[in-house]
Amino acid sequence: MTQLVLEGYTDLPADRVAAVATFLEMLEPPGSTPSAPSRRPDLALNRVDDLDPGAYRDLFRRVGTEYLWSSRLRLDDAALLDILRDPAVEVYLPASGDGPVGLLELDFRDMPSAEIAFFGLVPEAIGGGAGRWLMDRALELSWRDGVDRVWLHTCTFDHPAALAFYRRSGFVPYARKIEAFPDPRIDGLLPRDAAPHVPLIGN
Repeated sequence: MTQLVLEGYTDLPADRVAAVATFLEMLEPPGSTPSAPSRRPDLALNRVDDLDPGAYRDLFRRVGTEYLWSSRLRLDDAALLDILRDPAVEVYLPASGDGPVGLLELDFRDMPSAEIAFFGLVPEAIGGGAGRWLMDRALELSWRDGVDRVWLHTCTFDHPAALAFYRRSGFVPYARKIEAFPDPRIDGLLPRDAAPHVPLIGN
């Protein structure tokens, strides 16, 4: 096992990738008046209680392929359904007339903290205020009775505007961690040409 060195460089096996994750939190609800860009009458947010594992993975890939989202792709159906059917986990799908255009997953299993566990849009839906609209809905849903903290994390594989977007939304960074995991392009979970900003090594 490679030993982590907290100064200088640490070697990684060629079949692993690593990112720096930034954790952000919000300790009180934001202002209640939405900004104009968050009003998207063409979009609806639908809670889904019985999402098929295959459909969930398909949408997870559509949203997260370019950022190497893979954690849920490594779970078998039983393990994935254990999470999705937990009464403290809520899955919402932002949708247009053409169907789902993103994924919002809220996790209330560690109350009084609420986690925005997954938040994202399919590439063709990014822009035009859709992200702001979805975040406003996420915060409205997260800040409920008994919640005193809402948190999320992003990483260096994410969209380059993600960190600034979360900070503008009212989140404050509180921790950094190094995340290493198997490269999902090598074992076929994601296409080999996914996330070109994170090059494959030796394959």
